[in-house]
Amino acid sequence: MRIVTVSREFGSGGRELGKRLADALGIAYYDKEIITMLARQSRLDEAYIERTLENGVARQYPLTFSRTLTQHAPRSAGNAPQILAQQHRLIETLAAKGDCVIVGRGADAVLEAFQPLKLFIYADMEARIARCRQRADAGEALSARGLERKIRQIDKARAADHALAASYPWGDRRGYHLCINTTDIDIPVIVPHLAAFAQSWFERRNADHGNPVI
Repeated sequence: MRIVTVSREFGSGGRELGKRLADALGIAYYDKEIITMLARQSRLDEAYIERTLENGVARQYPLTFSRTLTQHAPRSAGNAPQILAQQHRLIETLAAKGDCVIVGRGADAVLEAFQPLKLFIYADMEARIARCRQRADAGEALSARGLERKIRQIDKARAADHALAASYPWGDRRGYHLCINTTDIDIPVIVPHLAAFAQSWFERRNADHGNPVI
């Protein structure tokens, strides 16, 4: 089974890299599709779910471990811890279906038992601000200071929610197989090389476990 998780700093291009890598490997890709699936399951608005998860659940609730989250999150459909627990279960279900790339959402920690290839994508703040400006909606005008504040807030929320399921800090290189600085990198150019690395990594892992590469 080939599963890749892509953790990323906000504005680093991790989403683009993940999608291109999934296409290069010919496997499924999940990112915002998970929000759509959660909305269908819970009958909640997609925008509400995305906003709730982006704001960070751990910063609002005193939870420590994923098992605590799953066992003790209130069962109300619109409750933030319950949404996060539901997302964790959905990620496990998608991974069990077959080969895929999953971007963000703490998938690297949630899928530890699946032995995924874990990537972390980061970049200098100036590069992240520039990328955010390029992808901003028409009429959205934030100052560099405003964008940096937003970037840091989102990263802080991601790190806190990641801690609910992980035994290592979000962004700590010791928790990932490969960390990529996209500051001065053309993402489409590096993806074929990354795909070759990923395939080699899966072949080596499966050989070590006596399993064929599918």
